[in-house]
Amino acid sequence: MPPSFSDIVEEARLSARALLDYGDSFFNPTVRLGVTGLSRAGKTVFITALIHGLTRGGRFPVFEPYATGRIARARLEPQPDDAVPRFAYESHVRTLIEERRWPNSTVDISELRLGIDYQRQNGADRTLTIDIVDYPGEWLLDLPLLNRSFEQWSAESLALSREGPRAKLAAPWHAHLKTLDAEGREDEQATLAAAKLFTDYLRACRDERFAMSLLPPGRFLMPGNLAGSPALTFAPLDVAIDGTAPDGSLWAMMRRRYEAYKDVVVRPFFRDHFARLDRQIVLVDALAAFNAGPEALHDLEAALAGILDCFRIGRSTILSSLFRPRIDRILFAATKADHLHHSSHDRLEAVLRRAVAKAADRAEYAGAAIDVVALAAVRATREATVARGREKLPSILGTPAPGETANGDTFDGETEVATFPGDLPADPEALFNGGFRGLSSTPHDNADFRFLRFRPPLLERKPEEEPALPHIRLDRALQFLIGDRLQ
Repeated sequence: MPPSFSDIVEEARLSARALLDYGDSFFNPTVRLGVTGLSRAGKTVFITALIHGLTRGGRFPVFEPYATGRIARARLEPQPDDAVPRFAYESHVRTLIEERRWPNSTVDISELRLGIDYQRQNGADRTLTIDIVDYPGEWLLDLPLLNRSFEQWSAESLALSREGPRAKLAAPWHAHLKTLDAEGREDEQATLAAAKLFTDYLRACRDERFAMSLLPPGRFLMPGNLAGSPALTFAPLDVAIDGTAPDGSLWAMMRRRYEAYKDVVVRPFFRDHFARLDRQIVLVDALAAFNAGPEALHDLEAALAGILDCFRIGRSTILSSLFRPRIDRILFAATKADHLHHSSHDRLEAVLRRAVAKAADRAEYAGAAIDVVALAAVRATREATVARGREKLPSILGTPAPGETANGDTFDGETEVATFPGDLPADPEALFNGGFRGLSSTPHDNADFRFLRFRPPLLERKPEEEPALPHIRLDRALQFLIGDRLQ
């Protein structure tokens, strides 16, 4: 579709902002690192562990500038953007170490600035500023709405809601939808009911039994200060894609609010934050999809493809930095690798690589570097071998979170247990072909995979010294994301 006048104006504003950012970065080299992921992927834990390790002496043997001693100091600096909340790093560290709880999930955008004093490989002293931008991955899935009409979005949402386990979850909303006359007079109460039932359906899809990932609009599940506003009070209608809404109709009302959602929520996020990123890490909780079943895995694949399509990717040049910034490195990270024995880590990476393969090929063709890693920003378990008869099973030891259940047992959050979550297949196609049972179709005890939630580890503390947070491959992620900027 040809660009509209508003699109041209938006591009001009983006170019002006890019020029301003480039001028600042010319005197103070800066990397804007976006950290995102879908619900419960571990964004907050990742950022907390990254900052803690760099500022408090973590163990990063693969992160070359740190391992070789070229990084002299890493320190937190004042919040760069006055209108963006500061990432609550200190509070999250206390929650992890002192309370042994995982921090609350990301529900809004936040930011933190980190200054790294280092020595270049030629011996010169330099400072690199890292602006870490934390935002919910669900917001990324809203960006395609900018190029979709209300009618197109309605058709896509309805088609998706009639597939697989979604159909049963959407039944109450579908029943209400049948009572609506799209061309009849606008009706506030009918709209409120439709929006609530549609939101209930999205929330049900996110339950761990189904673990669906493709759930736009993202703010419906994270309304924040927009809760109850007209911009968040609309729902799909069963209308013709090429149809015209009569004036004063329910259809026209829904379309108007859909456009308001794009203007109030989606465009400002894209302009003020997303379009300014240089590097990006996308955290993925693939284990939740394994728990839920094949439908969840395919839904995750579709969501990741949609996320990659949103990025402005390509080789970064002076010209692009001046007028159209691009993301030139993207890392996809399968989190919670500590919930698997290390013998399955390569297989977990292979599954994620398979899930992003088509989209990654397009990104690499455009000149962006793409990588995949299995990691645990904070390692909550240890490995062990457990004998079962004559068989020895590679297992993990950890303290399940209170209320977690397995084999009929409910855990109290204090007792350490050994678990065997199951081996991932050597060929990831076995999973994508639907060859496993999940919680969406069978009880817990019959599922082929059962990955428990574990509490953060109990760490030994020395007087007046904060302990290092154990991790798996966090240093490899750092090397890919910013290692080249510290040469």
